[in-house]
Amino acid sequence: MANINDVSRLAQVSKATVSRVLSGSRGVKEESRLAVLRAAETLNYRPNAVAQSLTSQSTGCIGVVCATEHIQQSTGYLQALEKQLSQQRKHLLLRFANDAPTLAAAVAELSNGWCDALIVVGARFSLPPLPDSVMCLDCLSATTGKSIGFDHQFAAETAVHYLANQQRRQIALVNFAGGDAAQQVLQGYCSALETHLIPYNRQLVVEGEPSARIALQSLLNGNMPFNALLVTDDCQAQEALSVLHQYQRQVPGQVTVFSLDGSLQWPGAPAVPSIEYSLEALAQRALALLTGDEDHSLLRGSLTAR
Repeated sequence: MANINDVSRLAQVSKATVSRVLSGSRGVKEESRLAVLRAAETLNYRPNAVAQSLTSQSTGCIGVVCATEHIQQSTGYLQALEKQLSQQRKHLLLRFANDAPTLAAAVAELSNGWCDALIVVGARFSLPPLPDSVMCLDCLSATTGKSIGFDHQFAAETAVHYLANQQRRQIALVNFAGGDAAQQVLQGYCSALETHLIPYNRQLVVEGEPSARIALQSLLNGNMPFNALLVTDDCQAQEALSVLHQYQRQVPGQVTVFSLDGSLQWPGAPAVPSIEYSLEALAQRALALLTGDEDHSLLRGSLTAR
């Protein structure tokens, strides 16, 4: 396997010049730069990432703390991020966290020289205080200035418009347990109800309940009639389908279940209309924010009615 000494000899330049060329540094003569690139290609030389990081004071790694408990969602986030990072020759350094203390510990570890930047993804719990340099990606309660989130208000408005146009006017909502996202969803829900002249019924809204199953059971046991149900994501939608089946409520005949954040087609399960988000677009915005080009705008989803 070729090394930097081989490239140096073939290009007839010093090792320092080889290092400067391959790291993209300026101040190298064009003739020397071309000689190094030709030699590296001829020898199929690939610089050692660790050695480069020691020279450039850059690890070439982006730390990602995945804080969502849903495996399908985690996989989608990570695949999208890895694709974007690999195009920039960056590596993904991964940790998982399912609560605030675990997340704080992971951030502290990765911030200790392991990576050049840090992203927290998909947290549905209240985040601990984080350094301003940490990016929050689709977290319900971002605590730093760097954050990219979904437009939950627009999603809720779009969902209610769709359901109302389907003649579903008794629309129940199982909202997030708390945080900014919960407020945005409720604002969008109420705004769209008003547009369609549907009275707001507080008994059809469940907030502060982390379990979709328990939230839906409280709605059903309260004998408050509803023919549509908004839930925050696909996992809640699948729980809702299970509970409604137990209570012998036909879906979508008697109740239309709508997911505000994506929906998979599960074998044997009814199709669920949803708001879909492009995880590739989310990852692209994350990379842009890392380089200082992002405008911090919210990402809007699109209606998918199966």
